[in-house]
Amino acid sequence: MRIGYFLSCEEYTPAQLIEQARLAQEAGFQGLWISDHYHPWNDEQGQSPFVWSMIGALSQVVTIPVTTAVTCPIQRIHPAVVAQAAATSAVLHEGRFVLGVGTGEALNEHVIGARWPSAAERLEMLEESVEVMRKLWDGGFVNHRGQHYEVEQAQVYTRPSTPPKVYMSAFGPKALDLAGRIADGYILTMPDADLVKGFREAGGGDKPVQGGFKAAFAPTESEGVDIAHRLWPNAGLPGELSQVLPSPKHFEQASQLVTRDQVASAIACGPDPAKQAEQLKQYEDAGFDEVYVANIGPNYAELIDMYRKEFL
Repeated sequence: MRIGYFLSCEEYTPAQLIEQARLAQEAGFQGLWISDHYHPWNDEQGQSPFVWSMIGALSQVVTIPVTTAVTCPIQRIHPAVVAQAAATSAVLHEGRFVLGVGTGEALNEHVIGARWPSAAERLEMLEESVEVMRKLWDGGFVNHRGQHYEVEQAQVYTRPSTPPKVYMSAFGPKALDLAGRIADGYILTMPDADLVKGFREAGGGDKPVQGGFKAAFAPTESEGVDIAHRLWPNAGLPGELSQVLPSPKHFEQASQLVTRDQVASAIACGPDPAKQAEQLKQYEDAGFDEVYVANIGPNYAELIDMYRKEFL
C-alpha cells in the first residue's frame, strides 16, 4: 500500500501547505492529496486558499503525484472551467495530476446563490460534468446541450498528452454504481471494506482505491486530542450533515455535540507511532491501494518526520 500526505487547505496558509508538500516528498511520501474548499469547516481552522493556485505552486516544488480530494465540478465552478484548470494542472505536473471529484457540500457550493440540489440530482450533475470535461480533454471545439450544463464552442488548448484520470468519492449505493461505471479510481475517507468491494463489483474492478485519515501529532496524546477537538470537531458529525450545513457557523453549532472522547476515538492523536500503524493497517486490511494522512495543528513537521522514520 502506497502512503501519501494530505494537504488540508482549510487549516493552513499557502506557505505552510508548500512547506508540508516539500517536507512530505523529502520524507518519502509517495503522493499528495489536497482539499478543495471555499470555506473552512469552522472559523478556528481559519484558512481556505484557492486550490488551483496551490496546485500550480506545488508543481514547482514536488514531483510526486497530486490528487484533489475532492473537487466538486457541479455548481460553484462550471465543469468547462474545471476541465481547463485540471488540464493545465496535468501539464504542470507532467501527467502526475489526478482530478478527484465528488458531489460536494453546501458549505462551499452555495456561495454563488444557487439552490443546493438533492443528493440524487447532484449525482446526475456530476455524471454530466465528467462527460463535459472528458469531451473537452479530447480536443477540438465542444458544443454540449445537456440536462444541467451548456457548453458553446469551447476548446481547451493547453492539454496533457493523456487526459487526466478522474477518481470519484462515493458512499451510498447509487453513488457507488456511478463511480464504478465512470471513474478511473475511487476515493474514500473511511476504512470500509464493504464500500471498496461495492466499488469493485460495480465496475471498478482493479482500479486504484485511495483513502485518507487525520492525525494530530503532539508531545502527549492529551495535547493531541485537545488540538483535534479544537480544530476538527466536525469530523465527528454523523450522517449527511457535512453535505447540507451551509456555513462554518452552522458547523460550529453542530460540533458542540461532539465530545472530546469522540474525537479521541476517531483521530490518531499524540506521538505514538503505534496509533498511526493501527490506522494504516485498517486501510490495508480493507483493500486500499493508497492511503493519505493529514496532520491537524502546528506539529506537521514532527508527524512527517515520524512517518519518515517509522513507515517510509
